[in-house]
Amino acid sequence: MSLELQQAADDYQRVEQALRYLAANQGRQPDLGELAQSVHLSAYHFQRLFKRWAGISPKRFLQFLTKEHAKRLLSESASLLDVTYASGLSSPGRLHDLFVQAEAVTPGEYKHRGQGLQIFYGFHPTPFGECLLAVTERGICQLSFVQGTDREAALSLLRADWARAELAEAPERTGPFVRRIFAPDQVEALPLSLHLRGTNFQLKVWEALLRLPPGELTSYERIAAEIGRPGAMRAVGNALAHNPVAYLIPCHRVIRKLGQFGEYRHGPLRKQALLGWEMAHRQQTIPE
Repeated sequence: MSLELQQAADDYQRVEQALRYLAANQGRQPDLGELAQSVHLSAYHFQRLFKRWAGISPKRFLQFLTKEHAKRLLSESASLLDVTYASGLSSPGRLHDLFVQAEAVTPGEYKHRGQGLQIFYGFHPTPFGECLLAVTERGICQLSFVQGTDREAALSLLRADWARAELAEAPERTGPFVRRIFAPDQVEALPLSLHLRGTNFQLKVWEALLRLPPGELTSYERIAAEIGRPGAMRAVGNALAHNPVAYLIPCHRVIRKLGQFGEYRHGPLRKQALLGWEMAHRQQTIPE
């Protein structure tokens, strides 16, 4: 695994710790020095660490995470069906034309929950903490973030989704996919495919999210309208909760109309980190 990804993963642990402290003390709006002290660093070293991870200062990052900024992005976002089909990955300085193809399983495959299927998985560092990535011969079937150090919980999700598949730990096979996703500047820009299990409704929701450009936000109501099911916000939320490939299908970009970030399968702090990181990188691509 690249040293860059490992460094970003190590930095993220401190960033999440700072975000947790901020959430618990947001009424007082802690300054840089207090945030740095919460992660046992000097203000100078915390500022350097944060900029290395996010590309911007902690103060600017937190401005992106305000409710008013989120509401403005919601109002500016184009219709999901009017934008270029994109994966939602970004990197410092530019966006990547990464095409993600969603290949849904057949009804028979869905019913048999992966019977006779070989799945390879591995644990890898990312800019948002450790992840579990799993692949079949047809594409990526799962990408989830490890909560703390609980690898077994992430693996249990994979087993539950593909109960009858044969699982084999093979980080040497999954590593290239992780590098392609989280360090795309370092590898050839080849298309990625997704091997998904889901209902027709879930697949429509996930496909709509794949159309959302990096750094832009949408709402539950807007997705429901885009897929022709206005009023089905609760069903949309359920589909988001069952998204098997975090980050690639960017359910973290769905917030409430009032600018509230809402829940996230991999934790509210990670959702904030994902959104702030993407907003920062999106800002870098907008001409002054």
